[in-house]
Amino acid sequence: MPRGILRIYLGAAPGVGKTYAMLGEAHRRLSRGTDVVVGLVDPHGRAHTLEQLAGLEILPRDAVTRDGASVTELDVGGVLARRPEVVVIDELAHANAPGRRHAKRWEDIAEVLDAGISVLTTVNVHQLESLSDVVEQITGVPPRETVPDAVVRRADQIELVDMSPEALRRRLAHGNVYPAEEIDAATRNYFRIGNLTALRELALLWLADQVDEGLRRYRTEHAIDHIWEARERVVVALTGGAESDTLIRRGARIASRSARGSEIDLLAVHVLAANAPDGASTTALQRQRQLVESLGGSFHQVVGTDIPQALLEFARTVAATQLVIGTSRRSRLARALRAGIGAEVVARSGEIDVHIVTHAAAGGHGLRLPPLTGALDPRRRWLGLGLTVVGIPALTAACLAASGALSLAGLMLVFLLLVLAVALVGGLWPALIAAVVSGLSVNWFFTPPTGRLHVDRVDNLIALGAYLLTAIAVATVVDRSARRAADAARSRAETAMLASLSRSVLAGDHGLPRLLEQIREAFGLTSVSMVERTETGQRTVVSCGDPTTETTDEVAITDALALRLCGRPLSASDRRVLVAFAEQAAVALQQGRLAAQAAEAARLAAANSMRTALLAAVSHDLRTPLAGIKAASSALRSSDLQLSEADRAELVETVDASADRLAALVDNLLDMSRLQAGAVTPALSPSDLPEVVARALTWLDPDEQDRVHLHWSDDLPTATADPGLLERVVANLVCNAARHAPTGPISLSAGPVGGHVELRVADRGPGIPLADREQVFVAFQRLGDSPSGQGVGLGLAVARGLTEAMGGTLTAEDTPGGGVTMVVALTVADAASSAVPATVTAAAR
Repeated sequence: MPRGILRIYLGAAPGVGKTYAMLGEAHRRLSRGTDVVVGLVDPHGRAHTLEQLAGLEILPRDAVTRDGASVTELDVGGVLARRPEVVVIDELAHANAPGRRHAKRWEDIAEVLDAGISVLTTVNVHQLESLSDVVEQITGVPPRETVPDAVVRRADQIELVDMSPEALRRRLAHGNVYPAEEIDAATRNYFRIGNLTALRELALLWLADQVDEGLRRYRTEHAIDHIWEARERVVVALTGGAESDTLIRRGARIASRSARGSEIDLLAVHVLAANAPDGASTTALQRQRQLVESLGGSFHQVVGTDIPQALLEFARTVAATQLVIGTSRRSRLARALRAGIGAEVVARSGEIDVHIVTHAAAGGHGLRLPPLTGALDPRRRWLGLGLTVVGIPALTAACLAASGALSLAGLMLVFLLLVLAVALVGGLWPALIAAVVSGLSVNWFFTPPTGRLHVDRVDNLIALGAYLLTAIAVATVVDRSARRAADAARSRAETAMLASLSRSVLAGDHGLPRLLEQIREAFGLTSVSMVERTETGQRTVVSCGDPTTETTDEVAITDALALRLCGRPLSASDRRVLVAFAEQAAVALQQGRLAAQAAEAARLAAANSMRTALLAAVSHDLRTPLAGIKAASSALRSSDLQLSEADRAELVETVDASADRLAALVDNLLDMSRLQAGAVTPALSPSDLPEVVARALTWLDPDEQDRVHLHWSDDLPTATADPGLLERVVANLVCNAARHAPTGPISLSAGPVGGHVELRVADRGPGIPLADREQVFVAFQRLGDSPSGQGVGLGLAVARGLTEAMGGTLTAEDTPGGGVTMVVALTVADAASSAVPATVTAAAR
């Protein structure tokens, strides 16, 4: 049975019209005769959404209980039994009530799709799992429900429902999004212009990435190699010289003209030439890498014997539209004798635009001949043959003109120089041809009897034979030296690449994915994947590039690991180097796994340390209140003791006080456990500090409450916090102050200070030494090894943990005149748009 089609309506924020657009599509399909039903749509009381639901078949929902309230969920079984062609299911990221067949609604939708039913659904960009941390930084509110990005990427169609921030705020003000009583709070907090603009940009950029990936996949599936200029991507060619900084900045300016927001598509590449020594300084390349990354680009290295071809292959691999190179640094004579890299790049660039940028080091001076050593590629051999064809007749004519001045031995030496030049330019075979042809020329024109291939003197015959053998020997030696020089240059390039990869592995630079990306770029492959063989089959550990293309090669690393390659076939020398690269990848994988194991071991050690400290700390502090309760209750129950009413009241008070101490201890232990497990999820909202403090003071005994003096400012702002958690923070700090300053007043004041709100709880306790101020926030630590009965040392640790869970900080400061000030930094609700931290301050020991 074919799988159903998933269509997702993506929006930047609630209220942009995702559900409205989805229901409009349902009506269009219904009008075309498609069997469409509504599985679940929550209109949130919006009149326009309710109007869109009219005329559509709505399936019954399942009624369930959640947190004591009755709610309705999608009836997956009912949808499967009805079997429509298309079902409308709102809110893809919704978390189902406990006990449902799936924990998440996207899992319900996956089951419906597997049954061959197409689905229309909606999702907001803040609900994408990969963007949840970014959204929390922007809005200050962590997303409560998320969906894995892979689920959204697998959708057959994604439609962006876009609306400008101003238009959305107008819709909000008109009551088309939230009820009237919620409008003011929404516009002041989540629906600020800055928040909506940032969320809109996130949605546009995320969708653009998916479109780009889809385009790349289409081009691969249809074997389209030429560049489609759907968006500008700039590649800058670096030599490592002084001009590279100029090229990087010019490339960044070109890329920024078509940038998407703050992102630019800038890639800098340095080619390690395999046929010549790399004159680039490692220090210079490292500095240029930092410059590229500071401008928002990425740095790459590739190995190639043909630098122009390597540059263009890299540019085509990354779908670059523009290539920036520097103008030649060679002399005018050198450029006249041989076209430079820039000219060759322009000639072969095809659809890629090439920018040749001038710089201070351009155009060297002096009459310098181009180097004649290097790899013996076909072009060099043709140059050698051309020198033979032109040089031998020209040299023969010159020697005939000066035949009276040169002996036969001198003539042979002149022709030997020509053979040597041919060997330097074209290698062995052109030199052998030049040796044979020049020998025949000397025999025909200069050895008596001339005009015939005949030698009538033995010494001339020996001279000709020696000349021919010498020419062949010299050509062989020169050719072998050139080949060895080329091999050495390639080895240097490979060594430099391996050294770069080794440094990345040792430094943990970008990890295994970055390492595979370097391998893919260095060998011009479409994709590289590391696969691991297990007892149940093979699994892909990590991959880069487009893994949908056909595998062309596989390199074994160990019995269990291998690199799977897609792209061009590799030569034997490339495979030899790739084995070394693969071993580096295995080292990176092992390094990552060891790091994960070390982190897990550290976590277990910390947990074990926590348990050990817990047992040591509570061994007495749990027994003390229990012993007090036991002794007091036993006395009250005893019939042998004659207790007065005052004695009985004192014993009852002892039971009550011991029970309170035990309850407080258990509360702190539970809070510490939740913090350690990361299970604290604050519900942030504007919180009134006097109200929170009033509730927190009820934790104190009546006598201690009488010691607290409150002073509130008339213009005290509200703070963004979880009122319940903030109450626990304030209670812990105030109780801590009362415990360590058993006499004297406790002054509590609050008011705005420089855009902040400060809450001060000041005591006159002994204070905390500067060196111990961080130590008091560690769980199960008591300053100065306080005697038993002073608590297990959790109060301040819990207060800091709860404060940080609300996005704040807690630090200790001196109180003027003696004592300690605990500073809790939160966000001022009225100034949230400027992200100004509010300061809640409490003094305690």
